[in-house]
Amino acid sequence: MSLSTLPAHSADPTRLPAPVLDVVVPVYNEETDLEPCVRRLHAYLAQNFPYPFRITIADNASTDTTSTVAGRLVTELTEVAAVHLNQKGRGRALKYVWTRSDAAVLAYMDVDLSTDLGALLPLVAPLISGHSDLAIGSRLARGSRVVRGAKREFISRSYNLLLRGTLAARFSDAQCGFKAIRANVAERLLPMVEDTGWFFDTEMLVLAERAGLRIHEVPVDWVDDPDSRVDIVATALADLKGIVRLTRALGTGRLPLAALREQLGRNPLPVAGVPAGLTGQLLRFAAVGVASTLAYLVLYAILRTGVSPQWANLVALLVTAVANTAANRRLTFGVRGTGRAWKHQAQGLVVFAIGLGLTSGSLALLDAGSAHPPRAVELTVLIIANLVATGVRFLLMRIWVFNAARAARAEA
Repeated sequence: MSLSTLPAHSADPTRLPAPVLDVVVPVYNEETDLEPCVRRLHAYLAQNFPYPFRITIADNASTDTTSTVAGRLVTELTEVAAVHLNQKGRGRALKYVWTRSDAAVLAYMDVDLSTDLGALLPLVAPLISGHSDLAIGSRLARGSRVVRGAKREFISRSYNLLLRGTLAARFSDAQCGFKAIRANVAERLLPMVEDTGWFFDTEMLVLAERAGLRIHEVPVDWVDDPDSRVDIVATALADLKGIVRLTRALGTGRLPLAALREQLGRNPLPVAGVPAGLTGQLLRFAAVGVASTLAYLVLYAILRTGVSPQWANLVALLVTAVANTAANRRLTFGVRGTGRAWKHQAQGLVVFAIGLGLTSGSLALLDAGSAHPPRAVELTVLIIANLVATGVRFLLMRIWVFNAARAARAEA
């Protein structure tokens, strides 16, 4: 890295106070568009933004006169700073500036100013107030107005659908060049973001969602820049590689998201008499339980045609118990990756043994009362016993097998 005009962190009586907002404009060979962009952005902020601000030009390895233009702007405009990096990559430039800025809120926008500046205040206001952690401009949200060709529209919508299908993303627009983040959130989140190119935005947003952070979306007016220098094919391939890498990282559990969630995540709203997160867990556990019970009954009925009730119950309960533990581990209690999976299954087998005792005991009592009970009565008794066993299973999984606090401490 070289040429940085960001304020130094050493004590300096002439240094300007830390700004509330630092808007980064990442550029590569933008000698023509840079000056009108920065002057227009500066004029807008000076007139409309009520707090101290800074505009930081992040020149990532330009080979034309971009750095000269940036230097002239720094000289003429007090609130403009410039950084020159020796390597390309929008993600690298943003991460470098954001992790060194002293502003409370960090934002960025593309140099072509495709997004109307009128959306800037709505973008950063929830971050300044503390209501949200990240904010993104969305070209796909209701109320946005977009002018662009059919090809780019198709690619954008396809990419966001792909993110929903592969990474369960809930935000609507990953690649709009108009985003902001609180500095205290960036400090903890950005070290986990590995991409240095165009996938940087997507990776940051996916990790933020997984950590329970609040993402604010702003509908924007956006006009496509026909002179865009983005290589669509190369960017698409890099994004696909990023999706595969991030899916693998999330699947193996190597990212300390539980610790990040505990530090920054938004906890559920407190409800008198109900432990935090209990309602959602009960609903997910109930859905898994219904599926497991149906699978158990089908498997029991199939096995019952060839073996005794006790053996049919044992095999059906064992198979569904293993599947139930795996499903609850991921869906109900949000534990991902292979870490402690065998331990969880072993603990799940203990819970299974308790359930087996309840269901087998109910069958034994039924047999003691009647030598040949009707099949319908037998199934009814098993359903009741399974409901009791399900309640016991949930309590044991919540307070013992998948205890959230203990898991977070272990992962940290």
